[in-house]
Amino acid sequence: MPKRQLGRLLIIGGHEDKEDEKLILRAVADDVGESGKLVVATIASQQPQGLWHDYERVFRGLGVRHVHKLEIEKREEAKSEQKLRVLDDADAVFFTGGDQLKITSQIGDTPIFDRLHEIHRSGGLIAGTSAGASVVCETMMVGGDGNGSNRIGVGLRMAPGFGFFKGAIVDQHFAERGRFGRLIGAVAQNPRIVGIGIDEDTAILVKGQRFFTVIGDGAVYVIDGSTVSYSNIAEERVEKTLSIYDLKIHVLTQGDTFDLSSRRPHEHSGKEIDEELLPAEAADD
Repeated sequence: MPKRQLGRLLIIGGHEDKEDEKLILRAVADDVGESGKLVVATIASQQPQGLWHDYERVFRGLGVRHVHKLEIEKREEAKSEQKLRVLDDADAVFFTGGDQLKITSQIGDTPIFDRLHEIHRSGGLIAGTSAGASVVCETMMVGGDGNGSNRIGVGLRMAPGFGFFKGAIVDQHFAERGRFGRLIGAVAQNPRIVGIGIDEDTAILVKGQRFFTVIGDGAVYVIDGSTVSYSNIAEERVEKTLSIYDLKIHVLTQGDTFDLSSRRPHEHSGKEIDEELLPAEAADD
């Protein structure tokens, strides 16, 4: 299929459905098409072979004929021509879950990293789930207590990501693991960035760095710090509970869109996405 002028990002909150409607993975397959090439990158995982078999089965079952594996166990491999050739003519790259630091430390600033950006700039799709979702941002979340209110200077850890998605930080497994506090803490550190919390079996499809659309069964929480009038993050002692005023929060579900430029959500019917991606009989249920 012909490549688009601008690449897209599909950022998934983890535990996407692989057995029933498979709506989110259908979005990947639909983007690639029957004749396109999809590369599944298992770099983040401690058990890459099992994940590879799962995703290969699903994507081939969804009609993608050309599915290839990119597995890198040592950083030196990311500099090899053999591994680089896996990405030749790729229309989409899908990062599985695991440990996001494993991805960035293995392939950051290598020929593989450069090729990924070439694919995205030339119109390809970069997709990722769980840890694979975190790495697409300029700054990624790598740790922090997700079970309570944020405490200043305690637990929250961030690191440089791959920079595909600018001006935002993503947190996954969001409602399921109670990660509201830590995402608010990340936004409090720099209200310039938008915090995006994505539930499991839910994704955002980012187009042109400006708009995203929600796909899937859960919710997407957008935390906007542009209107913040006060926070104590730079004034209080370590371990003091974070205080922050006039924070804006939006909750979006399937079909809703968000304009990252104006920081405004827009309502749309989720049924349109079902009709576009699902077989006719399933979309009508």
